Amino acid sequence: MTVTTPVAFVAGATGYTGRSVIEELRRRGVAAVAHVRPDSPRLRHWRERLESLGAVVDTTPWDEDALAAALARIAPTVVFALLGTTRRRMRRTHGDSYATVDYGLTAMLLRAVGRAVPSARFVYLSAIGVSRHARGEYLRARWQLEQELRASGVEWLIARPAFISGPDRDDTRPLERIAAVAIDGVLRLAAALGASGLRARYASLDAHTLARGLVQHALEPASGRHVLWPEELRRARAADR
Repeated sequence: MTVTTPVAFVAGATGYTGRSVIEELRRRGVAAVAHVRPDSPRLRHWRERLESLGAVVDTTPWDEDALAAALARIAPTVVFALLGTTRRRMRRTHGDSYATVDYGLTAMLLRAVGRAVPSARFVYLSAIGVSRHARGEYLRARWQLEQELRASGVEWLIARPAFISGPDRDDTRPLERIAAVAIDGVLRLAAALGASGLRARYASLDAHTLARGLVQHALEPASGRHVLWPEELRRARAADR
């Protein structure tokens, strides 16, 4: 029996979740390739930081043919799609939007995976509340990508966390942090009154907890074609050190 050594390609590696996924992969001894866009103004910083975690940094441009060639060379067994933009970034760079980043770049990556490494597992970070009739561009973009992923023929995992937040988050999102703390407080009260299921599903997840869940399920052979809800992500075991 041939045992395939796992290799992970992480798109969105410089983000709050992406960095923790890299750390978790390396804790588990998994080879990790961290993608950073070549025109990033902080490319040197991210290269040094991600390489210090034990990752190999890949700077393939966002072009489908280039990505397919890179993926064919790297031959990952799992691809993490952790891409996303923010309203603040959209105001700063007019080319960014949920449609161009959250959907567009992830869809490009999915097509490249289908061409180059169709046997790889595609792990997509979506969000709770996505649906065909969801209000807001953010959720609709993720719903569209989920449908394309399900129809792609690529083995997939979809994670739908609620808030992703924690005191260690170094990108400034004060309103999101305040909202997460407030909602968590309400959910703690609800749990004390017997509604523990609400807290398990809707309470915020910090990046380390989320990364543990994503990586554990990504590496489990039986986890394919499955939607991961927050309560499943929380139950993930800590990596052996």
